[in-house]
Amino acid sequence: MLWAAACTPAPPTEGAPAGDPPALAALSHWALQFTPRVARVEEAVLMELRASLRLFGGAAALRARMAAEALELGACALSWGASTGLAALALARAGHAGCTEADGAMDAATLADKPAAAPLCALLDGLALHTLSAARAHVPTLLRTGCSTLGGLRRLPRGGLSRRFGGELLQALDQAYGLRPEAWRWFTLPETFALELELPWRVEQAPALAQAARRLLLALCGWLAARHGGATAFTLYWAHDAMRSRAAGAGGELTLRTAEPTRDVAFLQRLLGEHLHRTALLAPAGALGLRLQQWQPLAAPGAGLLPDGRDEGEPLSQVLQRLSARLGEERVRRPLLVADHRPEWMQRWLSVQQGAPRPSALPPAQATLLPQPGFVLAQPLRLALKDNRPVYQGPLQLVAGPHRIEGGWWHRLGEEAGLEHGSAGGQGTPGGPGGQSAIASGHVQRDYWLAWSPHAGLLWIFQTRLADEASAWYLHGSFA
Repeated sequence: MLWAAACTPAPPTEGAPAGDPPALAALSHWALQFTPRVARVEEAVLMELRASLRLFGGAAALRARMAAEALELGACALSWGASTGLAALALARAGHAGCTEADGAMDAATLADKPAAAPLCALLDGLALHTLSAARAHVPTLLRTGCSTLGGLRRLPRGGLSRRFGGELLQALDQAYGLRPEAWRWFTLPETFALELELPWRVEQAPALAQAARRLLLALCGWLAARHGGATAFTLYWAHDAMRSRAAGAGGELTLRTAEPTRDVAFLQRLLGEHLHRTALLAPAGALGLRLQQWQPLAAPGAGLLPDGRDEGEPLSQVLQRLSARLGEERVRRPLLVADHRPEWMQRWLSVQQGAPRPSALPPAQATLLPQPGFVLAQPLRLALKDNRPVYQGPLQLVAGPHRIEGGWWHRLGEEAGLEHGSAGGQGTPGGPGGQSAIASGHVQRDYWLAWSPHAGLLWIFQTRLADEASAWYLHGSFA
């Protein structure tokens, strides 16, 4: 076995408020992405990592990553490489980094046969008594006998120790040195993610919350990795300082949505920073919290034998989401091709937060008698008539046509239809050639023609029937 322990600054006291300390809760969620064998013992989190080494690039890479992220989450020490959980906990309490991979994590048989030669035994022998939880209550008595280390405690007569201090001390000592098996109660992942932390100082500017929120994002991504999922919506909320004005309220919140499931800490922090730069705090914030709203299953990226250069750089979807957060949702749009023969509904423009459109089974393009224009007006322009001929910068000459487009009676338009599709012109569309009610069908009945104008060039026009049985001509597009 190979154990690691992350220790928080201080153990919980009897007068501490109910609930888990924020740093301990964050470390527990974060640790589950590396291994399911996570145990919480007093002020520390223990992890058994032997089966996870190959999944994270080896012992050296995993140790470096865990050491960096654990310190960000509020851990004061991280020990590595012990063969027992209590040994890892004792080393972390002493501020020792633990055994290296070259030393090796000794199993119980090796420690029993060669206790003096084992690197772990040599480290444990020099630790103070308070690093072992079972010995803390007896430290004053043991110090008066001249015993101040775990090594000195091991050299005392076992019979006398058992009669004087009970069997729990000897059992914990043997478990730390690998002479007895350990039994741990594994930490189970909660069904929902919600975490809060107290800020070290009062924050008056919203962008400054991004760095403090990184600790919460690290714990969130650990929770998501353990669930094999990715976040699609989460809420960052903050509590205002008690000395605030009444108008400021108790706090504020910011809900973010992603276009696709993700558990990339760097991307989530950049996206959150873009939104916070556009947010103003009504009062100084003293506490911060993160709550996961929605998540979806997300498989981990597969590792190939050969390097893949396609992973270099930031994905386009993440760049678009950050631009949308910086410039505004209405200024960054994504096109979606729709299988519809009506020009207004052949495409839709979606916001980036609506996600990348799924590739639909579009029918093959049908050959038409008329070429399609390169530029289509968002709103068809009604043309004047002169001697029953349409006029646009002079009389128009019909070159080719007609091409009939008819259908859409099944399409019911709401009040938002014009904004959603970015165009108009149906018989029931507001301001369209039909001139009917604003909430009607998208039915169209048009005869398209190619028309020539000496001044405007080749145009795409159509003739349709109005509500009063009269016909009208409209300009709908032009050719480059």
